Amino acid sequence: MKYGVHAGLWMARWTDDIVPIMRIVSDLGFDGIEISLLGMSDEKAEALGSLASGHGLNITCSDGLTPQADITSADADIRKAGREYLRWAVRTAAKMGSQSLAGVIYAPWGVYEPDRKEERAAYASEAFAALDADLKARNVKLGIEAINRFETDLVNTAREATRIAEDSNSEHVGVLLDTYHLNMEEKEISRAIAETGEKLFHFHVSENDRGVPGSGHLPWNDVKAGLDELSYDDWIVAEIFVIAGNPASADLKIWRNIEPDATDAARRSLDFMRKTFG
Repeated sequence: MKYGVHAGLWMARWTDDIVPIMRIVSDLGFDGIEISLLGMSDEKAEALGSLASGHGLNITCSDGLTPQADITSADADIRKAGREYLRWAVRTAAKMGSQSLAGVIYAPWGVYEPDRKEERAAYASEAFAALDADLKARNVKLGIEAINRFETDLVNTAREATRIAEDSNSEHVGVLLDTYHLNMEEKEISRAIAETGEKLFHFHVSENDRGVPGSGHLPWNDVKAGLDELSYDDWIVAEIFVIAGNPASADLKIWRNIEPDATDAARRSLDFMRKTFG
């Protein structure tokens, strides 16, 4: 198993300098750092890739779409812009040496069109199918993240994410699951995880309050049982957000300090992951 942590844990803004965060992540003993492509440039991506290597870290990437670049839009020009953006995102992840790009990469966060759900899912699968050659050429896997109903209406469950991945007919397109969202949307967490099968590419952990895993009421034995059924042995990344009072926290609806110190929260998260998942 490989253990990572999302750089956003320490970031007041998504454009903050990641270099000092890399030092912290490396010193704590993580295998990797997850970096959002928000505010990323080609030059910055190449520099971060070199720096990560120097710290002995691998990089995984997360990203999302905007309403102006939405692969599920009814407007063909906007769908085209979304496909072009995803091609850029794949290239940029590869520049950092990342083999993983995951997140809400199927529709803009916070946009709801339930009457077009089937049409939008089909458009997303078509866009990912068209991305297959880029993913293969750059050795990048794409992970469709199932998130809760308050953030999207398109992909809330593991089954919905898996269906879009399967419909793309690309072996490079799979699923990202996150315990924070699983806790809200799945009746049986272990079964939901297991039913993704070979399409589970990436996994996020946090507690029910988005804090340190193991500090709340999530059924971690069920989480482990689902991963064990798949013999999952890839990235488990702590995507925890615990500090209130800055712009990035407002984006994530963190209105109070879940933990007093981000670095201590990361340390405890890594300890829990190692003890729980081996």
